[in-house]
Amino acid sequence: MWEFWKRYRRKAYVTLGVLGSGYFLYKLYDTHRRKLSDLHTELKQERRSDELIKFQVKAHFENVQRIADSTTLPHVVRCLRSQIEKELDLTHLTERLMKGKDLPNSLTAAQKLELWDRLKILSFTRMVLSLWAATLLSLYIRVQVDILGRHIYIDTARGIGGSGQFDEIDLIDRNDQQQFLASADYLTSFGLPTLISSFEGATSEVLKGKQLKDFFNTTVLHDTVIQILNTFMSTGSPHHWLSVLMPEDSKRNNLGVTSSTGSTDLSNASKIEQLMLETRAVLSSTEFRNIVDILLKAAVDVLMEDVSVLCGDANLASGMPLAKLLPRIAHMDQILLEEPNRNRYIQVIQDIPEIKIFFTLLYASTAAS
Repeated sequence: MWEFWKRYRRKAYVTLGVLGSGYFLYKLYDTHRRKLSDLHTELKQERRSDELIKFQVKAHFENVQRIADSTTLPHVVRCLRSQIEKELDLTHLTERLMKGKDLPNSLTAAQKLELWDRLKILSFTRMVLSLWAATLLSLYIRVQVDILGRHIYIDTARGIGGSGQFDEIDLIDRNDQQQFLASADYLTSFGLPTLISSFEGATSEVLKGKQLKDFFNTTVLHDTVIQILNTFMSTGSPHHWLSVLMPEDSKRNNLGVTSSTGSTDLSNASKIEQLMLETRAVLSSTEFRNIVDILLKAAVDVLMEDVSVLCGDANLASGMPLAKLLPRIAHMDQILLEEPNRNRYIQVIQDIPEIKIFFTLLYASTAAS
């Protein structure tokens, strides 16, 4: 036996070594295979969890969008239309002019001229102000919704590392959401008198020297409206119109609103303050001003189509006296501030490629946050 072991022990060691190495390699491979399998299962579960969270975030964001489209914007437009009709009521002017027509001696020539001039200024003010307000309010609410979407995304991403459950993530309080969206009422509730005064001043400047007998065709009317808009937008500080569109935030200077793309240092601000400050930062940006210019020009083009329909295409194309055009001008606010689901101007705004790109970039900037 000893002789047998001495003869074959080298082979036995080699065999045992090979078997041991093989067993070790097998165990190493099996351990590695199990780890890969566990990792694959974990990644699969994470993907499912991510997809679920993304779906829930998307559903929540779409719910905010539906609230804005179906409740906030229609409410704001209705209130604005009502206030404009009240603040820029033309009835007293038209009644006095009609009375002067029926009773020629009731008004002097100077009084008639003064009434017609006032009617001219207020009719154009009412139309152009309505166009500007419909455009800016639609944009303002769209910015609000996108900023809410950004915060929902960020809050959700931060919450994933905690509970991992969407229902347990600390999203923006619904009361804060409602309060934020309700700020779209600011123009109607507080800013309208200042806006009317500013537009009336711009309109008076542009229409100075234009007589009731002057002929207006599509080109002249188009250029007149553009001049009124440009005069209003260029009066005062570059962002003077912001003061009528949204409330001032007394803390904004202490919270570092510095970026033209909506990036702000908001570490010391409450949630509602963050939302308002980010909105102001976006609306103050050069990119937003460029979008406003594009949309106002597009809205004026649609306005010309609607005025042409009211006047008769041939009549406005060939030209008509300003006196005959004024009743159509005075009526345009009803069309400009129609319900959003029937409002051509709001629909045109939403379909312009530049605005889709702007809001895509605005929402995508979440990644940089």
